[in-house]
Amino acid sequence: MSKVILSLCDYSGVWSQPYVEAGYTVERIDVKRGQDVRLFQYQGKVHGVLAAFPCTEFAVSGARWWKNKGEAALIAALGIADACARIVLFHKPEWWCFENPVGRLKDYYGPPAMYFNPCDYGDPYTKKTGLWGQFTPPVKNPVEPTLGSKMHRLPPSPDRQDLRSETPPGFSKAFFAANP
Repeated sequence: MSKVILSLCDYSGVWSQPYVEAGYTVERIDVKRGQDVRLFQYQGKVHGVLAAFPCTEFAVSGARWWKNKGEAALIAALGIADACARIVLFHKPEWWCFENPVGRLKDYYGPPAMYFNPCDYGDPYTKKTGLWGQFTPPVKNPVEPTLGSKMHRLPPSPDRQDLRSETPPGFSKAFFAANP
């Protein structure tokens, strides 16, 4: 029986793809796939949990809109993040990791275990991101961030939010290597 990985709020599947390629059973739960983590039920033995909950209400890049959105948007986002924490609490995986860009999530979950930029793991751009959880930190493979902060330069489009939220592939591979 293969090891089970829960990949929460990871619509692109980039973060969990190395586990798929290695033969793990990966269950991707995302509202855009028709599944809401807030309704996720206990599944039994789980090896690892990855969670990249929506950053819109947490990331400092969206801070200028927080006041106009009011508390309801923040409460909904915290509900998603807390559902991921509940999944970890009751499944008791061997390792788990939550990912979110720099912002106010630290105000609710405390300081992250570590920060990284994609260029730390071979992807030539910056996007400072925090990681919370119990996991082995991935081994870095730094490159020059020749693309700078490319996420800020993405043109408006229907898929802009999805593109901005994709986990860097270099980080995904390094994370898998450190947390098999």
